[in-house]
Amino acid sequence: MLNIVQDVDEAVAPIHDGATVMIGGFGRAGQPVELIEALLRQGATDLTVVNNNAGNGEQGLAALIGAGRVKKIICSFPRQTDSQIFDAKFRAGEIELELVPQGNLAERIRAAGAGIGGFFTPTAYGTPLAEGKETRMIDGRGYVFETPLHADFALIKALRADKAGNLVYRKTARNFGPVMATAAKTAIVQVREIIDVGEMDPEVVVTPGIYVNSLVRVDREKAPAAA
Repeated sequence: MLNIVQDVDEAVAPIHDGATVMIGGFGRAGQPVELIEALLRQGATDLTVVNNNAGNGEQGLAALIGAGRVKKIICSFPRQTDSQIFDAKFRAGEIELELVPQGNLAERIRAAGAGIGGFFTPTAYGTPLAEGKETRMIDGRGYVFETPLHADFALIKALRADKAGNLVYRKTARNFGPVMATAAKTAIVQVREIIDVGEMDPEVVVTPGIYVNSLVRVDREKAPAAA
């Protein structure tokens, strides 16, 4: 059932200590900054975060990591020129990292949403990332078995929603949002605009409302700070 809430603080209130939280965004594109800041205020800790990277600068996900609220991050690109907060935490042994190749990350999330028990991929075969995992030769090529990646919550940014929760995104801000919405028990979405049912062309819907649990309109979104 869709819950349209009044503000971002109400939206993130159900997130509990120890939760696994998927956070949409590819770097700064599509990062739900307002929801992340609300999660900072809310106080949940010992979080496992799934994201494409490990935060940029000192805002959004980087701020959540800097506050010591994330015990583990599962991502593809933990190190960038502006990932100094994660770097410091990792070097100090204060955060755990699970490094996942980007295609594998997307497919593990998609598999969770599709109810798939796992899949074989050639990516990472013969590398340290395959250690401890099942491998198999298929048609003469080595494959690694990867498991689905589920979450308790997903924090997602979309452009527009109708009152049934159907979502459309803005260009590359779409990135991980659609698959994360399907893989989480509770999808929390911030949008710029909420319109009436029937005003959205069904042909443009990317995420059907059945995957959306909480919806909040953010009037003035904060642009992620430059590095």
